Amino acid sequence: FQVINPFMDNPETMEVMQQFYHKYYQDSNNRKFIVGINPSRHGAGVTGIPFTDTKRLESECGIKMHSAYTHEVSSVFMYEMITQFGGVSAFYEEFYINSPFPLAMVRKAKGDQWLNANYYDNAVLFESLKDYMIMTLKEHIDMGLNTSEVFVLGVKNAQFIHKLNKDVKLFGDIKVLEHPRYIQQYKFKEKQIYIDKYILTLSGLL
Repeated sequence: FQVINPFMDNPETMEVMQQFYHKYYQDSNNRKFIVGINPSRHGAGVTGIPFTDTKRLESECGIKMHSAYTHEVSSVFMYEMITQFGGVSAFYEEFYINSPFPLAMVRKAKGDQWLNANYYDNAVLFESLKDYMIMTLKEHIDMGLNTSEVFVLGVKNAQFIHKLNKDVKLFGDIKVLEHPRYIQQYKFKEKQIYIDKYILTLSGLL
């Protein structure tokens, strides 16, 4: 396993993050927390913004990143859902997305190809990161998030968030949604069903 740290590797990452968070989060709204897994190498692993590749950062958020150009399938799903929810401003007024581990992880596959990895792919890796992830989640919560319920993306991710929540009570009700990558990869024909499920769940109607 290796980590990708866009904050050290590319100074423009901090610039676009600052623009994004100033644009959508410069207020004191009591937002709900959407918890991902860890950044992907083409999404937040480049832009620093969860589920946001450079294409959607420019087309949906109006922020151009000059030093990189990326396309990430999870970002495609998320921004289609966000558009149907009511648009980026309406969505980010109500929700804050982040993950328990802030850096992208990759693992080497056959043919020396690097693939996205998850913090839970290896039991030793999870145990070594566990305390750090609890600290990271607490830091997000301390920004003033509503923790009465949390929305966790990915069924397996939810299993591990439940474990963390059992050790240290971070959240009230944990609602689980299928991960955007899983939907794009395995349930693409039913994508609209999952978009509807996201919107209904996030709106408290499911």
